[in-house]
Amino acid sequence: MRIGVVSDTHGQVDQTRPAIRMLESLEVERVLHCGDIGSPEVVELFAPWPTHFVFGNCDYDHALLANAMEDGGQHCHGTFGDLEFSGVRIALLHSHERQKFREAIDNPEYDIVCYGHTHIAACDEQEGKIVLNPGALYRANQHSIALLELPECVATIVEL
Repeated sequence: MRIGVVSDTHGQVDQTRPAIRMLESLEVERVLHCGDIGSPEVVELFAPWPTHFVFGNCDYDHALLANAMEDGGQHCHGTFGDLEFSGVRIALLHSHERQKFREAIDNPEYDIVCYGHTHIAACDEQEGKIVLNPGALYRANQHSIALLELPECVATIVEL
């Protein structure tokens, strides 16, 4: 299974569109959004795929964004998503709540932790799991997304 991972769109539709085109070209089956969504218009851009969203520290109107997700048939996980695809367990969060982020990394039940907030792409191994930040689509030196191949647990940063 091929999953696209994005973060920190901050409501910037024009800066999110190149990521949408890349996700289409990579033929992902679903998308994970690691927070700081920013606007219902950004949610709408992810309509081609089942997309799982979490809120970030700059997502001020949770109800507005949750309604956009519901209207689009998408998945809203509040501030933390506990997901499983192809037998791989994934924690999805923004990482601005440092304790929750540390708990996800320390939890042996997760194979992958996907996070945002820093606007810096990173793919590390910690506590025997992949800890993946896809980077940002707004306010980043290089805009990027990430690609997960499951069940192999292979993560790749894709620069736009």
